[in-house]
Amino acid sequence: MIKRLATTREAMLLAAIVVLIALISTRFGDFATPRNLANVFNDTAPLILLAIGQMIVILTKCIDLSVAATLALTGMVVAMLNTAAPGVPVAVILLIAVALGAALGAVNGFFVWKLSIPPIVVTLGTMTIFRGIIFLISDGAWVNAHEMSAAFKGFPRHVILGLPMLGWIAILAVVLFHVVTTRTPLGRAFFAVGGNPHASVYTGIDVGRTQFWAYVISGALAGLTGYLWVARYAVAYVDIAGGFELDVVAACVIGGVSIAGGSGSVIGALLGALFLGVIKNALPVINISPFWQLAISGSAIIIAIALNARASRVKGRVILKRAEHAA
Repeated sequence: MIKRLATTREAMLLAAIVVLIALISTRFGDFATPRNLANVFNDTAPLILLAIGQMIVILTKCIDLSVAATLALTGMVVAMLNTAAPGVPVAVILLIAVALGAALGAVNGFFVWKLSIPPIVVTLGTMTIFRGIIFLISDGAWVNAHEMSAAFKGFPRHVILGLPMLGWIAILAVVLFHVVTTRTPLGRAFFAVGGNPHASVYTGIDVGRTQFWAYVISGALAGLTGYLWVARYAVAYVDIAGGFELDVVAACVIGGVSIAGGSGSVIGALLGALFLGVIKNALPVINISPFWQLAISGSAIIIAIALNARASRVKGRVILKRAEHAA
């Protein structure tokens, strides 16, 4: 029953995206061309990567408000590394970005696991700390395109079968983490911990350790995105991706990920990100200021949470009615 509801929710969201694209195409005919849709997907790829990590964290009844700051810090570190040592291979830079992001995520996970500090407090604090570290290591200076090597900037822009590497990495991440969350013991533990942490303990699942690994995965994806973001836009600075964590949470909630934990899917997070990505790319086309995006994201979060809460109440009534009939 739950799987059927999730599938229906995702199908409805996919239909909404298709309708949205069709409506935009009535004002701008070229919006729905394959080339432009590939560009929209590529623009949305960073949000997709972060939304996958955030979804896994939310599944465990936690939240990660530091994803954008992790992205920014990792991006600045690899940009400064490239400036100091332009000969370092891109593969090594990718490993460094993922490892640094995972380490920053592990910091969040440690405080939540070992010190039992509320996740929103931990990640709100580390969000500020990570931004401060960026300023300290860079002295507030920017790293610009002319300071970056061609290989560093070229990797996420390299086109394969009409889609840049950035988009292909997002696709690979969707496939990988769909398998992880649906086919592995760790993935099942994420759902179990978020659905009923007390029962999870009796089944041998360590709740704190599971939440720790969720933060490590979120941090690793944010670190990877940090390099891809900085390389694609060819600039690194203190406030990079400022406020982007709101879009990440919005993508998850719109995609049907329950903010209370225990319910959600990678496909849902993907569709939520694409929904926001289409809106973001459509705003300039229909002559609406991009600054409205924050208001739209905030409104989408409230509406999606309200719908999720209503669905939970309906399921609760169904369960009670069945219990009454059984009695």
